[in-house]
Amino acid sequence: MNVGIIIQCGNIFTLTEVFFVQALSLTAFCVERTKHSTMAASGGTLDCEDFSMFQEMLKVMRNIDDRIVYALNTTVPTVSFTGKVDATHTCKQLYESMMDAHLTRDRAIKSCIAQTSEEMRQLREQRAKDSDNLALIKLLRKEQTKLKLMQSELNVEEVVNDRSLKVFSERCRIHYTPPKVK
Repeated sequence: MNVGIIIQCGNIFTLTEVFFVQALSLTAFCVERTKHSTMAASGGTLDCEDFSMFQEMLKVMRNIDDRIVYALNTTVPTVSFTGKVDATHTCKQLYESMMDAHLTRDRAIKSCIAQTSEEMRQLREQRAKDSDNLALIKLLRKEQTKLKLMQSELNVEEVVNDRSLKVFSERCRIHYTPPKVK
């Protein structure tokens, strides 16, 4: 039963979905997206120059995965409350939110890896022309380190995604079966 409508971060939610929205901490994510203008509206690009800022944005973007257990506990009904909440709709909505977040983070990380790789390629070309330039060599090593750290974030992302999907399937497998990923 929908009691009212709330607009939050440009999205419209029914009052019964408010608990779902709060459980996913979308408010913090929306505020953070607005606060950091380096992130595009689609959430697909990050400022890749500063690795600590890159990590901070990933941390914010991972809120949905960090709070998956809480979201499931507060939105998916137990047996005694099955008739009062549409668990299928709730699980489907949570799954779609998780998949959107996973895809957004994956694109952002890969975009930064590509950008850093391009910077390294340019620095290598410059080093080939001027192999004695110590400042250039130092900058190249810095970019190599940053690239390795960004690539390691892909591994972290895989672990985070697997953990979230496991928790999701344990709690929602009765109510919703996600489509098979090709």
